[in-house]
Amino acid sequence: MCGIAGWADVGPDLTREVDGVERMVRTMACRGPDAAGIHVGTHAVLGHRRLAIIDLEGGRQPMAAPAEPVRPGGESPAVVLSYSGEVYNFRELREELRGFGHTFRTRSDTEVVLHAYLQWGEDFVRRLNGMFAFALWDERDRRLLLVRDRLGIKPLYFAQLGGGVLFGSEPKAILAHPRFRARLDSQGLADLLGLMKSPGVTPYRDIEEVPPGCVAVYDHEGLRTERYWSLGRQSHQDDFGTAADTVRALLEDTVSRQMVTDVPLCTLLSGGLDSTVLTALAARVQARAGEPPVRSFAVDFTGSEADFRASDFRPERDSPYALEAARHIGTDHRLIELSADELTRDANRDAVLRAHDLPYTFGDVDTSLHLLFRGIREHSTVALSGESADEVFGGYAWFHDPAVIEAAAFPWLSRMQLITPELLSPAFRAATRFERYREDRYQEALGEVEHLPGDSPPERRMREISHLHLTRWLPALLDRKDRLSMAAGLEVRVPFCDHRLVEYVHNTPWDLKTPDGDPKGLLKRATRDIVPRSVLERRKSPYPTTADRLYEKDLRARTQALLADRSSPAFDIVDAAVLARMLDLPQGHFDTQLRRNGLETALYLDRWMREYDIAPE
Repeated sequence: MCGIAGWADVGPDLTREVDGVERMVRTMACRGPDAAGIHVGTHAVLGHRRLAIIDLEGGRQPMAAPAEPVRPGGESPAVVLSYSGEVYNFRELREELRGFGHTFRTRSDTEVVLHAYLQWGEDFVRRLNGMFAFALWDERDRRLLLVRDRLGIKPLYFAQLGGGVLFGSEPKAILAHPRFRARLDSQGLADLLGLMKSPGVTPYRDIEEVPPGCVAVYDHEGLRTERYWSLGRQSHQDDFGTAADTVRALLEDTVSRQMVTDVPLCTLLSGGLDSTVLTALAARVQARAGEPPVRSFAVDFTGSEADFRASDFRPERDSPYALEAARHIGTDHRLIELSADELTRDANRDAVLRAHDLPYTFGDVDTSLHLLFRGIREHSTVALSGESADEVFGGYAWFHDPAVIEAAAFPWLSRMQLITPELLSPAFRAATRFERYREDRYQEALGEVEHLPGDSPPERRMREISHLHLTRWLPALLDRKDRLSMAAGLEVRVPFCDHRLVEYVHNTPWDLKTPDGDPKGLLKRATRDIVPRSVLERRKSPYPTTADRLYEKDLRARTQALLADRSSPAFDIVDAAVLARMLDLPQGHFDTQLRRNGLETALYLDRWMREYDIAPE
């Protein structure tokens, strides 16, 4: 896992522009604390910050290889790669490439990616299984490829500058370039605040995100985006037992591949089904290899046992289940406990803002997640996470709510929003057509869903809802997990995002995924022999939040201070009067994340626009 940044331009000589790229690369130090490198060419300067995971000595970047044909005079143009992520099938690809005559100097997957391009050209990306975002410069054609994995696990941004292209793993890299100025894109901000995650859209004018499953190509013809993967519809003939066996085989293979590392690895174990399944499978891989028990980590809050109040949204605490799962599996389990003081500390809240580069936060959930990752990083460099199992297998409560299923809206908005339309200023709502824009984006997303002629109306609708989650909701969660983990120098791998598993389960009929209406019933059947019964029968419970009243007190105080400063740029976006009325709620009424999010979003909007010096449109 690493951070990349650079600049390509087929026109001017960039060898005199290295300072600007070096500034961009320095912003990626948190993603790559182990090493830095830069390749300087006439028309492309590629930078890299490395978090060493595989082949600690040999995997340094940017990595270059000579390419054919050789120019007159014996000089061979170079193909240069600045790469972030992991390709999990690199060993098979390396053996296949050796059959074509390729030789390798390192054990790294980076070199395999480079040679795969030399062998198969731009089509090589279809052969990669992994999470990745990388820049590849081909001097032969003066062509830059910006490549992102199928589901968008790893981030990658770009912006046109003059006739060329700036790129980076995060917006902060592009914003660091001396010739680029941060400007607000109100429609992009509306997209973010509306939790729609439209592919490619950002709240920065002129900064785009490479959409998942796409390649952005820059050359003499200009800049264009090409899709190499989409979530399609295929016929499914397997019965329930065969489907469960297939899911189990895919998970075993995926976890085994994703445990390949030359640095310490652990799992995130919340005591829910998803994390318990991965931890149990990882423990089996460790045992077969004769290695010590797998490490597992969970998070909790000081005083949570006394403070916790059950609700339909969060029915139970995680810690008892995590401990029971750890004992059942036999892990080396550790609990990281956080206090309200840590969650309210300015430095920790600021770290979340700088990790995101966006006014995007779920408040104490994000702060505690980042602190959890920082604590894990003291012991491990790589962690396995159960992210995306709910999207793949239909685990959220709203998948099973008839009112949500029938509604013509993004399903998660029934339970989760960053900010309600009422809290937005009338001017912003009117300028962005906020509600209409959200409806348009919903219809646009539905238009991407493929169906088979024999699909029944209920089957079509549940496939639509699944597709919406995988293409509009999951990318936001993956981006959040990547930013908050990489800000701590921790690589988080997500086995449930293996595209083979996603494709197979997406095409599995809904009544097989959720037999008798049992959420994630297919996953339970596939793993029931390795998961404690208490976990199998547990109700879905989201990532925990603190119930400490000190957190609510701090949130109220911060909001009151914001309201006292009517010069805040946030009030171009947020309605101050509505925000003030929210503070009239009695003590204890910010006890759910949904109630907190509006206040948190207003606070982060203020900090984001000030700190990033966001110029108006």
